[in-house]
Amino acid sequence: MRVVLAEDLFLLRDGLVRLLESYDFEVVAAVDTGPGLLQALLDHKPDVAVVDVRLPPTFTDEGLRAALEARGRIPGLPVLVLSQYVEQLYARELLADGSGGIGYLLKDRVFDPDGFVEAVRRVAAGGTAMDPDVVAKLFAKDHHRDGPLSRLTPREREVLGLMAEGRSNAAIAQELVITERAVIKHTSNIFTKLDLPPSEADNRRVLAVLAYLK
Repeated sequence: MRVVLAEDLFLLRDGLVRLLESYDFEVVAAVDTGPGLLQALLDHKPDVAVVDVRLPPTFTDEGLRAALEARGRIPGLPVLVLSQYVEQLYARELLADGSGGIGYLLKDRVFDPDGFVEAVRRVAAGGTAMDPDVVAKLFAKDHHRDGPLSRLTPREREVLGLMAEGRSNAAIAQELVITERAVIKHTSNIFTKLDLPPSEADNRRVLAVLAYLK
C-alpha cells in the first residue's frame, strides 16, 4: 500500500516512515511543507495520505488545505489527518464532501502502533477513523440539534459514536457489553432513522458516520 506522509518534525516524520514500513506500507514520499504535500499527492496519487494539519509555511492549517485541494482534484483520495489538538472546524471541513476515506486522529494515537496502522488501513479502504476525543467534542456540540439524529435513542447514539471511530460490530459489542446481534439491530435502526437507502453494508456505515459527524 502506497503512502504519502506529511510531517514537519523530522524525528516524528522519520519515526512514522519506519513504523509504516515495518507494517509493509511503501512510503512513496515524506514531505514537510504544505506545497510539497500537494505536489506529492498529485504526482504519486497514493493509496492513502497521512497528514499533519499544521505545516510550513503558515503553521496554521496548511496540511489540511493541501490535502483537501488534492482530494478535490483526485476524488475519493483517502486522507488521515493528524493533529495535536481537537479542531472541530478542521474535522468538519474534512467531512464536508460527504464521502468516506477520511480519518482524524490526535498525534498521541501514534504511540499505539497497531491501532494507528489499523486506522491507516481503514481509511485507505474507504472507511472512517475518527479519534474518540474528536467524536466526543462533535457529539457534545450537536447533541441537542433537530433533524434525523434526534430520532436516535441514547444507545443508538453510543453505537453510532463507536462506528465513527471505525469499530467493528464485534468491537462495539465488546465495548458496550452487549451481544453482536444487538449491535446489528441497533445499526439497522440507525440506518432506517437516518433515511439511508439500502446499499453495501460498509458504505452505509460510512454514510451514517458522516451524517452523525456533520
